[in-house]
Amino acid sequence: MTVLAGLALALVTACSSPAPSTSAGASAGPALPSTPSSPPAATTSTVVTITSEDVPEPAPQDPVLPADAPRRIVSLATGVAETLAALGLSDRVVGRDESSTSARLSEVPVLTRAHAVSAERVLATEPDLVLVDAATSPIEALDQIRSTGVPVVEVPQAWTLDDIAPRTRAVARAAGVSDADADAVIAGAGGAPTSAGDSESANGSRPRVAFLYLRGTAAVLLLGGDGSGADALISAAGGVDVGEEAGLGAFVPLTAEALAAADPDVLLVMTKGLESVGGVEGLVALPGVAQTRAGREQRIVVVDDTLLLSFGPRTG
Repeated sequence: MTVLAGLALALVTACSSPAPSTSAGASAGPALPSTPSSPPAATTSTVVTITSEDVPEPAPQDPVLPADAPRRIVSLATGVAETLAALGLSDRVVGRDESSTSARLSEVPVLTRAHAVSAERVLATEPDLVLVDAATSPIEALDQIRSTGVPVVEVPQAWTLDDIAPRTRAVARAAGVSDADADAVIAGAGGAPTSAGDSESANGSRPRVAFLYLRGTAAVLLLGGDGSGADALISAAGGVDVGEEAGLGAFVPLTAEALAAADPDVLLVMTKGLESVGGVEGLVALPGVAQTRAGREQRIVVVDDTLLLSFGPRTG
């Protein structure tokens, strides 16, 4: 199962419970308590969790490499070490970013914190190739690495399913892998997406999904929209991204009133974000969440942080 297939199945599962009945008075507009003391009891609860263990890794390629191919690769670009592993190069990766969680890389040290790196830690691995993307920082650290003569190659970021192929090819070429092997990885990552009609809410329409970026009980609550990365997956899995539907950008601060007005069928969150607000109970206690159909019914899809926005070999 890929991330996309898992998300499509999760949307079907989350929307399989019947929608709650509402009175005519309730439809006029939700009441929004600013600090609810406890979440209301859900009449039903459908919480679907997708972990790294649920999404198997593709079989690695067995590339024939040129003699001058890099032998000690540090991959700092988001999720790209997993692409290297799928290309059959896990034994040449000597440093990785924190979002690359392939079991084949379990012994490889993590050299990033978020997107930040230390030049000293990178150089200590004695790399002959460092892969970065536009988010890798600080610039001073990258300049320090370059000053030693180590090649630093920037590969494209991936925010949509269509971005997977060009990024995979760029990584392969930097590492000395043939286009044929890269195309094999791309083909394995691009399983047939579920059609929009396969995911339906209780009323027969495409489920409307809100991707919430959560960080802590201080109520860092952002709604994903166009360009968040999740929008591409939600659409391909058969749902409607409510942020994109509203014409919002990638991540927009969200008020309780705006969330209640959006009234999504399903909430999509990442594992660490959900943990930071106290789990499902903490999430539905946040202002505005319980006033949505998704909050009342606890229709929540939880995806491992390292999977949802990685757009790598396990995505398509």
